[in-house]
Amino acid sequence: MLVEEVMKTKVHTLTPDDPIIKALQLLHEHHIRHIPIVDESYCVIGIVSDRDVRDASPSILDEPSESEQLKSPIHSIMTTPVTTVHPLDFVEEVASIFYEQEIACVPVMRNDKLVGILTEKDMLHTMIQLTGTHVQSSQIEVKVLNKPGMLPQVMQVFGKRKVNISSVLIYPYKPDANYKIIVIRIQTMNPLPTIKDLKESGYEVLWPKMPGMTS
Repeated sequence: MLVEEVMKTKVHTLTPDDPIIKALQLLHEHHIRHIPIVDESYCVIGIVSDRDVRDASPSILDEPSESEQLKSPIHSIMTTPVTTVHPLDFVEEVASIFYEQEIACVPVMRNDKLVGILTEKDMLHTMIQLTGTHVQSSQIEVKVLNKPGMLPQVMQVFGKRKVNISSVLIYPYKPDANYKIIVIRIQTMNPLPTIKDLKESGYEVLWPKMPGMTS
């Protein structure tokens, strides 16, 4: 899945010379958490978060004169440089950027111009869609040898039942690197017939563990 398929294209921005209070107003009015800061050519040169603005805002215990700090230019609190992504980047790869850099938002740039924004909430929603957990389904985990050709072999079993597959994921089997786990979500609330087929074909089903059924 590409970034352009899930990014928000309506982005609220500010210039580096806008006052901090303007950022505060934008955050409250539109219920957002990040504001890209752009130059005259709409290129992202910084970003501010609700936390940045909150830290710069005077406490209710401060003297009234302290509110003057909200008139300071936004460039005084913005984060720079900014990690950006391209609309044609893969969402799965961008997820690693969120994790490795511990960030909650990335502006999306094309030809040095801001065209969208992607937040951690957008990423979470996308991951839910990719894993198929947003639809009514059953999850089956199959332990197989870690070698080429195992996925199509397992899929043949599902094909015989003509079940609708929501998603397929593969991850390592931690206790033994010679194996891997294939996770298949199928759109049925009764996975028993498929599980039976898998076991009869010699596959070890790790989940679900059905009473009276051994691997």
